[in-house]
Amino acid sequence: MKEPWQLTAAEAAAKLQDGALTAEALTRSCLERCAEREAVVKAFTFLDPGLAIRNARRVDKAYAKGVLHGLPLGVKDMIDTADMPTTHNSPLYESLVQGRDAACVGVARGEGAVVFGKTDTVEFAAAGRRALTRNPHDTTRTPGGSSSGSAAAVADGMVPIAFGTQTGGSTIRPASFCGVYAMKPTHGVVNSEGAKRYSHTLDTIGWYGRSPADLHLVARAFRLFGMEAAPATKPVRGLRIALCRGPHWDIAAPESQESLLTAGKRLEVAGAVVEDLTLPASFDTISRAHHIVLYGEGRGAFLQEYLTAPGLLHQDFHDRVLNKEGITAQDMVWAYDHAAACRRLFDALFPGYDAVLAPAAPGEAPVGRQDTGNAIFNSMWTLLHVPCIGIPCIKGPNGLPVGVQVVGPRMGDAALLGVAAAVSPVVDAG
Repeated sequence: MKEPWQLTAAEAAAKLQDGALTAEALTRSCLERCAEREAVVKAFTFLDPGLAIRNARRVDKAYAKGVLHGLPLGVKDMIDTADMPTTHNSPLYESLVQGRDAACVGVARGEGAVVFGKTDTVEFAAAGRRALTRNPHDTTRTPGGSSSGSAAAVADGMVPIAFGTQTGGSTIRPASFCGVYAMKPTHGVVNSEGAKRYSHTLDTIGWYGRSPADLHLVARAFRLFGMEAAPATKPVRGLRIALCRGPHWDIAAPESQESLLTAGKRLEVAGAVVEDLTLPASFDTISRAHHIVLYGEGRGAFLQEYLTAPGLLHQDFHDRVLNKEGITAQDMVWAYDHAAACRRLFDALFPGYDAVLAPAAPGEAPVGRQDTGNAIFNSMWTLLHVPCIGIPCIKGPNGLPVGVQVVGPRMGDAALLGVAAAVSPVVDAG
């Protein structure tokens, strides 16, 4: 019989809804798991067992049960929480308590989640200092960034769900490295108020779970378009899947290439129609457009800290404010226009396909903490504003997880969740 911490969010939610499990019991079980593993994994920047239990008791006393009732939730430590510090992993904000919840945290609390603790992040979810978090599969390796602690905490059973963010590849890539499921929804459908702003064009609140059904629960809480009607269960047979190597296939490690091709073959054997997709030539420069937008908007994102506490601000952020990349106004206009054109081109692929299948990361998790992985296989999708769902697939040469992602058109989140639910048992066959 599973311990409560071993349950997926969906499994736990069923027990919590029917009264077979209490929020306090689940929270205590997760705290026991943390007591066993946190000293090794270092997923959290703030974890107060007493506060977590008080939050759980408050949920147990609630009159109504929301979608996330009783589920312990990890919150990335650049997202504000009313009762916990938000440090951004920065010496500027080591003890900052905002006194109010970010919008996404407020929604989660309103739907009954137990705000459990703050998970470690790369500084400002951008650059500078790395998280102390280690990959739970191999503690000599990174869990990925910037949502380092969130991915690791879910992977290691410390919490069933956690918030991440993605500006380049910071939700989907750590999911691949840690062997969990993750969703980056359509840009803008989840209110990002109360999360540190890096790029208003790119920043997206996402989340982690250990099954597609876990991702579905959180999507319901946020009332994503189409979630009001339960998506029809789709059989794998007959699904039209576009296998997209993308413009950077040549820098994918052998295990990343194997993961994508294996996922495609597994789906084909299960009856899906899998077709190779070559994107139009304009997509060859979309990563350049992402780079321009990221660094161009990043100039203003850290200007306040640069002016008020320059001695405490990492050199990475000085470089952004001082525009060391030399980005011009004309560059920004080109990048915005190029992104808009590519969004229309990509959306036009649907409904001809049910989803696009693409690499989720360059390969296995790198050794050490400094290299959190290249976002090159994610940044394109982030700039396109499309929903992405990370799915575990194979183990690499060192026995570490390597995943893939399925991608849909803008505002196609509900349909993509249905596709993920159908294909995951086939793709995640290990």
